[in-house]
Amino acid sequence: MSFEPTVRPLLDALALKADGTDTFLVDPQIIPSGRVYGGELVAQAAAAGQLTVDDDRRIHSLHGYFLRAGDVHTPTRWEVERLRDGRGFSQRVVRGLQGDRELFRAMASFQVPTPGAPQHAEPAPDLPDPESLPTSAQAVAGTGVRDEAYWAGGRSFDMRHWPDPVYVDRGTGTDQVVWLRAFEALPDDPAVHRAALAYVCDYTLLEPILRRHGAAWSDDGIMTASLDHAMWWHADGRMDDWVALVQDSPFADRGTGIGRARLYSRDGTLLASVVQEGVVRLP
Repeated sequence: MSFEPTVRPLLDALALKADGTDTFLVDPQIIPSGRVYGGELVAQAAAAGQLTVDDDRRIHSLHGYFLRAGDVHTPTRWEVERLRDGRGFSQRVVRGLQGDRELFRAMASFQVPTPGAPQHAEPAPDLPDPESLPTSAQAVAGTGVRDEAYWAGGRSFDMRHWPDPVYVDRGTGTDQVVWLRAFEALPDDPAVHRAALAYVCDYTLLEPILRRHGAAWSDDGIMTASLDHAMWWHADGRMDDWVALVQDSPFADRGTGIGRARLYSRDGTLLASVVQEGVVRLP
């Protein structure tokens, strides 16, 4: 399977088509695992909910559960239930299905921004220059691992790790930073960038667990699966400029682990916070 470094898979994944009232259809991105990418489901849930609220409100939080693996060759249907529309907030339940199989269910909340509210944000740590770090393509070049082409250019984003990535070489330490930037320019619509922010989070959120335990994605016997996803959007940014995921894992036991991240724009603005629990089994 070959891949080109392009944003087309991302944009296709966000091209939801109306299929009745508050129902939308979309074709999954084709990836080597044959299972629908989890970040795609989170991004589509956010996008589907956004299509059912007025333009004066934007998504500020989403809490969802991954219920079943999806098939990349089967269209996904998104059904939105309008729970409430108040003066300042709207709430939606969003369900992603293939046939009668529910893949993902989320509750999302949308807010009319309030001027004059108290403001503070955790400042960005001292981060390396993303352009000083090796690309994913450089990190896996010539390794011959199963997903080399996909990791190199199949994920719509130029991804650069600090410390070094855990694709092939086993990691060390407890924390990591992943800089991301879309391979090409994205539309100016802020809703696209909010959904793209959700899209990228599932790629690396469990990696600090692998790093802490000296494991790599290409190790025989590695198995991970996302269980749930909680995300809060704080500020608008552009995903075709550099965004840093500052990641760690506070806990792992009983076959599951927690990954969390703060997402910063290149100028240090805190764009979002994410927490996820997943199954992690090491050889």
